[in-house]
Amino acid sequence: MLRALAPLALLALLAGCASDPTVYPSLAPRPVEKFGFAEPASPPPAPAKQDPALDRELAALTAKGSTAAQDFDRAATRAETLARAARGAKVGSDAWIAAQTAIADLDALRSSYGDTVGALDDLASKRAAALQPAYPALEQALTTARATAKAQTARIDALAGSLPGA
Repeated sequence: MLRALAPLALLALLAGCASDPTVYPSLAPRPVEKFGFAEPASPPPAPAKQDPALDRELAALTAKGSTAAQDFDRAATRAETLARAARGAKVGSDAWIAAQTAIADLDALRSSYGDTVGALDDLASKRAAALQPAYPALEQALTTARATAKAQTARIDALAGSLPGA
């Protein structure tokens, strides 16, 4: 019985090799490939709804930050005066110590402003964790607070760098 099937099996195998070797598949783009591979545009974000509770909290944090920034500016003006007086003084002199102390006070005031930035960051991260859309007033307050904190740091660094022995 196996001998009778052997010629049939051989014939089936040879038929597979009998195809035309000069015919190749087309390399032209298929219809689906003409659409491209770019991601579709995402829909515009939904507008944020007014949140009176968040607005009140933002107003309180902004007022607190504004007070802290004003305190910093007053102390920075005093520190600049003391730093100018200490420029020609030796390290460890009374003028130098007064300027260093004023700069340390500035660091403490910057830290109190940093609390405001941290509170705004917390509000933004809680909204993001809850998958809520960005709140424009919060984003603006956060951007302003970060810029003010960066400017305060630069001001302290400039004052500290202007003193002898820095």
